[in-house]
Amino acid sequence: MATEIEHKFLVFKNIWKKVIPDKSVEIKQAYLLTDPEKTIRVRTKGNSGFITIKGKSNGAIRLEFEYEIPIEDANELINKFCSNLIEKTRHIVIHDDNTWEVDEFKGLNEGLIVAEIELTCEDEKYSIPNWIDKNVTEDLRYANSNLTIKPFTTW
Repeated sequence: MATEIEHKFLVFKNIWKKVIPDKSVEIKQAYLLTDPEKTIRVRTKGNSGFITIKGKSNGAIRLEFEYEIPIEDANELINKFCSNLIEKTRHIVIHDDNTWEVDEFKGLNEGLIVAEIELTCEDEKYSIPNWIDKNVTEDLRYANSNLTIKPFTTW
């Protein structure tokens, strides 16, 4: 069983502007299914494609199954079966040996910047960078699948 343990945070934009990421990649993603119990997502990340099935979140924990698929298939699935596209730039930042993924959203979610850290166990300790603001792990408005339904700029 594949389990994802992830904490999600807003960032202080004025401090974040000064951070130099270790790596950045463009992401397009859309949903074949958005349901409170499960989601099925198709994503392109750079030149790679993925399909991901996620279960219902229980705090910071949920089931997650992700599989790489040909980029052509990912683009075709997005174009022919999805109408709820999210585009964002994902920045990778290594902080105290932990990988932080910082997403700067585009389009109807422009202005939203969210940072995530994936953990190996629920009680894993980690340090928080100075550009991290509020923990929004349990605020479902910030779930990508919900941002396709009610974008950030409409709040």
